[in-house]
Amino acid sequence: MEVKIRARSHLMRILALLMFLTLVWAYAQLEWGAPQGARKKVVQARGTVLSADGRVLATSVDGQRVYPQGTLAGQLLGMMGDTEGLEGLEHAYDGPLMAGQNLKLTIDTGIQASAESALARAVPEHQGEYGAVVVMETRTGRVLAAASYPPFDPGTWRSSSEGARRNRAFLDRFEPGSTVKALVVGAALNESLTTRNTLYDTPMSRFVGGRWGSRIGDSVAHPTTLTTEGVLQYSSNVGMTHIVERFPKERMRGYLEAYGFGREVPLPAVPAASGQLQPLSRWSDLVRATNSFGQGMSSTTLQLAAAFNVLANDGRYLSPRLVEGETGQERRDVLRPEVARETRAMLQTVVKRISGTAGLDGYDLAGKTGTAQVVVDGRYSSSIYDSVFAGFFPAESPRVTIAVMVHGAKVRYHGSMLAAPIFRAISADVLSGWGVVPPVQEGDGKE
Repeated sequence: MEVKIRARSHLMRILALLMFLTLVWAYAQLEWGAPQGARKKVVQARGTVLSADGRVLATSVDGQRVYPQGTLAGQLLGMMGDTEGLEGLEHAYDGPLMAGQNLKLTIDTGIQASAESALARAVPEHQGEYGAVVVMETRTGRVLAAASYPPFDPGTWRSSSEGARRNRAFLDRFEPGSTVKALVVGAALNESLTTRNTLYDTPMSRFVGGRWGSRIGDSVAHPTTLTTEGVLQYSSNVGMTHIVERFPKERMRGYLEAYGFGREVPLPAVPAASGQLQPLSRWSDLVRATNSFGQGMSSTTLQLAAAFNVLANDGRYLSPRLVEGETGQERRDVLRPEVARETRAMLQTVVKRISGTAGLDGYDLAGKTGTAQVVVDGRYSSSIYDSVFAGFFPAESPRVTIAVMVHGAKVRYHGSMLAAPIFRAISADVLSGWGVVPPVQEGDGKE
């Protein structure tokens, strides 16, 4: 009898152990992944991501997430795991997409393709490491393109590098360099600290900052005196130090903040870096001078586009929009409309001066180049640069604002040689898409 009880007890322990292991296995299935059939149902019900022009960017077919446009806007879209979004919009809007809601973006696939194509041609040609472009619709703040290079295909993300997946247009910080000169000149005009024709002594270098100061120099040969417009045309750092000499530090820093630098970009759900401004307590005369030409501060390509859009949009800042129908867009007046228009006119002359790389014959484009040294181990490198351009068109009544950044080019890395031609290529494609014909110049009319 005792032997039977012991055997039965042993059997019960085995059965209990089997039941426990079964429960553990069942829990693991729930915790680590649903059964294949359930996964298919989850993915199949997931919402579709559409572009502004109605193209399907992401959808579900036979239980799989597919991306019909391949690499187009790949970094924006991000990617999915078995049942949930891991990065990009797939992650940021995972809840609504899982609930079956569709997501319509402001992205125009034609302009997005143009931006990606321009980067894909230029970055390898100049032996750059990576690049980014943002195109904004001037009057609305809608992001028409947000391109990053190298390309990324969300459908094959497991074989891609982390760098290729990175949404560089929104996340990568860099010193915007001389592009900031246009914004600071606009602010100085707004404060009545200068005029378009105010004349400044502009030797090739100047010491700024008193005892703890430094020598500021120019790289492009220019006349020994320059007007404010000439300072922009020749991109004179020395000239900028004169323009901001009487600019109260808190006021100048306030303008940079109003342009969007050093602030969070109010894009719901989508990760976007903020860039940096030094705290006012550290704004010496030297910091004020270097910030006037975009050194000692940082931006993203998205922030730079939004900042230049202030000039294009008659002085009003509009925070970027990426998803149609979302509310909460920030709006604020930064410059008087007439000041923004005068600054645009000066930037039109800047583009004409480098018309071989940034301009298009017969079209009115405006913008500013930048070539920024990159900080490596706490020092400015003499061999690594960011090539930058920001501008808009048509110059007199802009419809589109574009910012371009290419990092680490080893061949013809100056902004006028690399970033400006990318701007020109995208502008040409957009104007062609609009069906805009260049105006007939005086004397070109037929008999």
